[in-house]
Amino acid sequence: MANKSVSEIVTERFIAELEKGIIPWQKPWTGGSRWAISHSTGKKYMLLNQMLLDGGEYLTFPEVTKEGGKVKKGEKGHFCASWAKVEQICHVRDEETGEFEEIKKIVPRLRYYYVFEVSQCEGIERKYTEEAKDFGTEHIKDADEVIKKYVDNETLIYTELEGSTRAYYSPSEDKVVVPAITQFENVEEFYSTAFHELTHSTMHPARCNRQEERKNKKVAFGSEEYSKEELVAEIGAASLVNICGLETEHSFKNSTAYIQSWLKALKNDANLIIGACARAEKAVNYILGE
Repeated sequence: MANKSVSEIVTERFIAELEKGIIPWQKPWTGGSRWAISHSTGKKYMLLNQMLLDGGEYLTFPEVTKEGGKVKKGEKGHFCASWAKVEQICHVRDEETGEFEEIKKIVPRLRYYYVFEVSQCEGIERKYTEEAKDFGTEHIKDADEVIKKYVDNETLIYTELEGSTRAYYSPSEDKVVVPAITQFENVEEFYSTAFHELTHSTMHPARCNRQEERKNKKVAFGSEEYSKEELVAEIGAASLVNICGLETEHSFKNSTAYIQSWLKALKNDANLIIGACARAEKAVNYILGE
């Protein structure tokens, strides 16, 4: 592990899950507690760690010790990651003199650590409990409210089009089109589709500006940029579906081809999942107005 970057370690874990037929960005939201949260703060872990951890309440080993508890014999810690700001020295060439100057910059760097769920510890009491939620019409209302609030606050054109055979976001028109809800076998599939396209819409320069990040590269089907943007939308949709309390079993249609396509993409780019998670989290927060 010492010779591998955190991105490589995380990507290998995602690849292992995909090879078992598990979609990592859907896995955290099936049964039990839906979120992985910090025992010390009660805050949810960042989206990347939601996919690395099962739902539950977690502590680091020092936190366990500080509270006077201990990790049960034989229990192993769970790998997760965090961003740290580190100082980096860059050499910049002066255009007038041609000489190089040392400049210190603060840059984000991904680091890893291990955590333990409360159930793995002795002498530690659970602080936070999540009320069980029934899936049903109230959650459909929640999903409708997310869409309405986001669309109403933006210049975005959003259309649920009866008879449409495709769902898409058009950057040039700043328009999302999805088939009517009556065209879907399950209403959850409609919302996951709508959330997918709405996540795409956050690429707009006036929102999260992923177009600028790509330095105006075109997102052509099958291209590297297409894979990056598509994974952002996949993770964003899965997160929004969960936040609204919709049943994930009916929200996503997965296939062997779907899994194989992401296996290939992740094997070709160790940074793909890291960047996609960060961008998806930013997009979700924007849609929710957070």
